[in-house]
Amino acid sequence: MSKKQDAANSAINTRLRRPAWLKVQLGANKDFSDVRSLIKRQKLHTVCESARCPNIGECWSRRTATFMILGNICTRSCKFCNIEVGKPTEYDLDEPRRVAEAVAELRLRHAVITSVTRDDLSDGGASMFAETIRLIHEMAPSCTVEVLIPDFKGNLDDLDTVLDARPDILNHNLETVKRLQKDVRVQAGYDRSLSILEHAKQRGFIIKSGIMVGLGEQWNEIIELLHDLRAVDCDILTIGQYLPPTKMHYPLDRFYTPDEFAELKRIALKLGFTHVESGPLVRSSYHADEQVPVIRDSE
Repeated sequence: MSKKQDAANSAINTRLRRPAWLKVQLGANKDFSDVRSLIKRQKLHTVCESARCPNIGECWSRRTATFMILGNICTRSCKFCNIEVGKPTEYDLDEPRRVAEAVAELRLRHAVITSVTRDDLSDGGASMFAETIRLIHEMAPSCTVEVLIPDFKGNLDDLDTVLDARPDILNHNLETVKRLQKDVRVQAGYDRSLSILEHAKQRGFIIKSGIMVGLGEQWNEIIELLHDLRAVDCDILTIGQYLPPTKMHYPLDRFYTPDEFAELKRIALKLGFTHVESGPLVRSSYHADEQVPVIRDSE
């Protein structure tokens, strides 16, 4: 991004003040401290911290966290994301065991595993996802497992490596409408992401996706995206407000109101999504444990 564009983005993101419904309180109870201590002790990464998620206080206070494997340096430069971009240095073969032990210690009923994108690896990190899933099933058999995966450059063999480990939910985010993909997800693609979801669904898995709003999309473009997700039989959807992590990130266009989020949820449910989380502070793993009944009902 040029210095001129950086300055323009900074001016826009400084001008738009957050409305009252986007104010959050940090959690500071014992459960929050326990989760933070466990993550530090096991030398793990969480997307909660790396992506500066606004819900970290609420989620950690409920003893939930989204574990991020394969390090905390990403090979892609998505303009909305706060995770560091560069050449990754971590590939810790013991990491899946430590994640599984953390899940067991926290006595989670639903675990969410994600990663940075590792285009530097021959399988994009698929084998590490698979080993993490297998060990969680082994160490915490009552816990359901959701994986929020990158697109593996569209390689369906790598996707099958993950699916063969039998996650309960396969999550892959479209992030934004088709028109804005190239600007927002520089090295990704709308159709490629849909093909990842479609392949998982064809193999019989529950599939989930998420989007942000407030990047300059039009209402009709959001509805078109919802139709595209339902065309591949997507089950679960999350819709949240885009919040630039810093003043230099992709410019915020506007804030959606709680009523608009409620209307998007109504439309999505009418289209056939089984479960929809739609609200200003919703993120991909927000209240993911509440989606367990969707899993149970499908069995």
